[in-house]
Amino acid sequence: MQNEIDPYLAVRQQMVETQLRARDIRDERVLGAMGEVPRHEFVGREYSNEAYADHPIPIGNGQTISQPYIVALTLQALSLRPADKVLEIGTGSGYQTAALTLLASQVYSNERHPGLASRAQETLSRLGYSNVAISVADGTNGWAEFAPFDAIVVSAAAPEIPRPLFEQLREGGRMVIPVGPPEAQRLQLVGKVNGQPVVKVLQGCRFVPLVGEHGYSPI
Repeated sequence: MQNEIDPYLAVRQQMVETQLRARDIRDERVLGAMGEVPRHEFVGREYSNEAYADHPIPIGNGQTISQPYIVALTLQALSLRPADKVLEIGTGSGYQTAALTLLASQVYSNERHPGLASRAQETLSRLGYSNVAISVADGTNGWAEFAPFDAIVVSAAAPEIPRPLFEQLREGGRMVIPVGPPEAQRLQLVGKVNGQPVVKVLQGCRFVPLVGEHGYSPI
């Protein structure tokens, strides 16, 4: 979405090939989105040289931007279609949000930290990602005004699947969410079939806690 020459283009393409395609990320739309979004724009200047490295990066407020592979694995599992409406819980820096806007028709994203939400909105707007709305609220309650959603992605670990989020998932929809104790979780793909959850474990993971009424209590 940028017209200027991107000095990080080569390293971003290398990330796609070595961290994603080589590790069984096969969805070409996901690979295309990951190759397009300028990840370095979504981290602090002090981390610019690490933006495409294979590890999480702090973004403030005790939050992190997930490693590229986890973002790609999540996006691939969602099996997004161009007409889909997506709910994201945990906007963070807005990096995954940007990728979602390239894969779906409309993205609704929630962030409980006002400062992060404001910075993410500024970055997304500056880079031209327009099919997204951001709210500051308890993400564990979802965003009922715009439900049902074709897909929901949760970027923080919950003790269990929050009931409001599952209720706001349309029949046949998909949710990706890390579930488990704060120390370690399992990244789960949750389908909604006949109104019931059908769960597939994608892999082990470690995310920051999902804080809210239907998540963990603030420390």
